[in-house]
Amino acid sequence: MLTELHDKLVLKGDFDGSEELIEKAVNDGLFSQYISQQEYKPQWNQIIPKCTKGDGEDSRPGMRGGHQMVIDVQSETVYLFGGWDGTQDLADFWAYSVRDNQWVCISRDTEKENGPSARSCHKMCIDTQRRQIYTLGRYLDSSVRNSKSLKSDFYRYDIDTNTWSLLSEDTAADGGPKLVFDHQMCMDSEKHMIYTFGGRILTCNGSVDDSRATEPQFSGLFAFDCQTRTWKLLREDSCNAGPEDIQSRIGHCMLFHSKNRCLYVFGGQRSKTYLNDFFSYEVDNDHVEIISDGTKKDSGMVPMTGFTQRATIDPELNEIHVLSGLSKDKEKREENVRNSFWIYDIVRNSWSCVYKNDQASKENPNKSLQEEEPCPRFAHQLVYDELHKVHYLFGGNPGKSCSPKMRLDDFWSLKLCRPSKEYLLRHCKYLIRKNRFEERALTEPLSALKYLQNDLFVTVDHSDPEETKEFQLLPSALFKSSKDLAPLGLSDVDHTYSQRTQLFDTLVNFFPDSMTPPKGNLVDLITL
Repeated sequence: MLTELHDKLVLKGDFDGSEELIEKAVNDGLFSQYISQQEYKPQWNQIIPKCTKGDGEDSRPGMRGGHQMVIDVQSETVYLFGGWDGTQDLADFWAYSVRDNQWVCISRDTEKENGPSARSCHKMCIDTQRRQIYTLGRYLDSSVRNSKSLKSDFYRYDIDTNTWSLLSEDTAADGGPKLVFDHQMCMDSEKHMIYTFGGRILTCNGSVDDSRATEPQFSGLFAFDCQTRTWKLLREDSCNAGPEDIQSRIGHCMLFHSKNRCLYVFGGQRSKTYLNDFFSYEVDNDHVEIISDGTKKDSGMVPMTGFTQRATIDPELNEIHVLSGLSKDKEKREENVRNSFWIYDIVRNSWSCVYKNDQASKENPNKSLQEEEPCPRFAHQLVYDELHKVHYLFGGNPGKSCSPKMRLDDFWSLKLCRPSKEYLLRHCKYLIRKNRFEERALTEPLSALKYLQNDLFVTVDHSDPEETKEFQLLPSALFKSSKDLAPLGLSDVDHTYSQRTQLFDTLVNFFPDSMTPPKGNLVDLITL
């Protein structure tokens, strides 16, 4: 195809034929490799949902942190439950329809509907196949902890019937985890299993029967079989560093890859130690694989520890996404801290930082940071729709020492954008037509002007300042003639051939490496 393109473009000047070839290449997926190698650009949008005049109550969730969210990607619905509003735990349950851009309050108080009591720092996961949501764990203030309140209840919500079921009054009594908070929970819809790992175990203060009461205790790795309703302990919390041992923690990230059937765990905190190890766990083979033990000095190219991290996974793209925000630790909190967004490529085993958000205000000084993207925070929630490739973020704690009870209720979407096939096709047509215009301008200026105003104009991305500026400068070519090339020692033919070859070389960059000639000079391959 490239030989044909060279023949049509460089040798014959068949610009229409060249455009047709490029269009065919794009439709045949030949530009996919190029697209996959381009860096993402984040595109944040604040969501302003439609207001509904209902029962006089608010038509959207209020300010909170420590809440939980899950997303049903099939129906494009985000579910939000509970949280802490700065003074109390919440038990309201909401659904946001992306298609309708509207929140609906499913329940003002789930406890009144046989569901979970008000809570924060719990966890939720969704089984999108069976349309069921599970919730486990919560934080309890030490003043209300007793043997009854420390039971770990476990609930399931059925989306289609709008009903809650109590699966267990106390998961510890059923062989599962004790009451925990800041743990992680993942759903394996295919095998109908739930995996929960880490979190701090809540204990009664000063209980005599526990000699380790002063030492924080962390929960291990458990599996819950949703069909048989049975728990299995897969790994106990270990302080050892054996090849199959895992260290429990809080505030970590855990994600399930539905295709390679691995759990990925990284980050978090254990007592006052921030962890930056990264491992995977094969759920079917009960095998731990250490991806990074966290001791390497490549700290510049991994998300920093000590900051609140929210992670999502895209099994199709083999990517893990991490939004890094504020630290919960007041001493570590700095006024100049900004969000950063990281992507881990599972196949290449490499991290890349997509952006650090202090750039946003520099790029557009007219807009405040709050208008551009969410301010750094912790205790927020981030969910990802892997079908439509959109993240959703809600609420959290901005960590303002001057107003410690302040919580947020802003709602954002985030798209990670790479050039699309359509964008590249338009851009290639623009390059071809620009070259065609410049050639015609040397011999037929009037015809070239008409071509510029019509055929070339429609291929310009007028939202791109650089491309727009380049287009605005093009008419200057109308005032050049072939005489201008003479001092350069170029004939019309030489100049035309040179320009077309340059254009061809530019277009070749979009094609797969396997189709393109080797980059570099052949002379370099000769050993002297």
